[in-house]
Amino acid sequence: MKNFFQLGKRFFLFIAVNLLVMITLSIVVSVVLHYFPQLGRRAGGNWFGYLAVVSLVFGMGGAFISLAMSRFMAKWMMGVEVIDPNTSDPDARELVRMVHGFAQRAGLPAMPEVGIYDSPEVNAFATGPSKSRSLVAVSSGLLHQMNRAEAEGVVAHEVAHIANGDMVTMTLVQGVINAFVIFLSRVLGFLAAQALSGNRSDDDRPSFGQSLLQMVFVILFEILFTLLGSIVVAWFSRTREFRADAGGMLLAGKPQMIGALRALQRIYDPQLASEGAGSGFQSLKISGHSGGFMALFSTHPPLEERIARLESLGR
Repeated sequence: MKNFFQLGKRFFLFIAVNLLVMITLSIVVSVVLHYFPQLGRRAGGNWFGYLAVVSLVFGMGGAFISLAMSRFMAKWMMGVEVIDPNTSDPDARELVRMVHGFAQRAGLPAMPEVGIYDSPEVNAFATGPSKSRSLVAVSSGLLHQMNRAEAEGVVAHEVAHIANGDMVTMTLVQGVINAFVIFLSRVLGFLAAQALSGNRSDDDRPSFGQSLLQMVFVILFEILFTLLGSIVVAWFSRTREFRADAGGMLLAGKPQMIGALRALQRIYDPQLASEGAGSGFQSLKISGHSGGFMALFSTHPPLEERIARLESLGR
């Protein structure tokens, strides 16, 4: 019954978020076209300008709406319980002190919310629309399987993500990629459908078959460009992970940061992962792929590469 409730809650959240995004973006596009009606005229070569504006609004708008709702979505989807800083639980109070201590050291304008979610997996994440409205959450598995020094390295890494503005940076990158995907897929879908169905003048209305053919090409190009775009997003994500490791080292210390990464290696041995024991770990992409084609889609660099990068740093 509990699993059914969780599934229903996630489905409702998915529908609600997408509905909110579509309504908001439709309002934005309507306002833009009201004040700049020339963008809506397809004659005279303005179709590309109209499509470019719509693609940018939908691409960037969707990404930033997701960012604005990121804390709420994380709490809802992951079941994160935010810790009251005045809690009587000594372990929870110590976690809050740890996060807030690193946040003060990093110069954050406001203290992040601190939360715990029930999961046997060793993981943590940071999210939020800005440095002033952020959330750091850790799994119960991390608290049970890591010692204090190792946990400090993980928490410092997540606080460094907030201090570096990584959530906003990755949102900008994803928004630009989304805009290009929307724009290029529709331009190439239109041209491909025109080439196969025969050229027609701008005054001719497309037939149902031509419209359907164009829609099919648009979907195919969207899939292709989304895959290519995810490679770019993953590359940016890997660079931000290296930077967060360096930031975590400055906040918690080099031994703590390297110790946290080595603890992950011990907990999730590559041999065990290949046999299926570490499937949850791989799905969270903490370690990343060390080589091959799939490494292009990994959002996190391999642990051994991250450790080597930290060991090469001076401090």
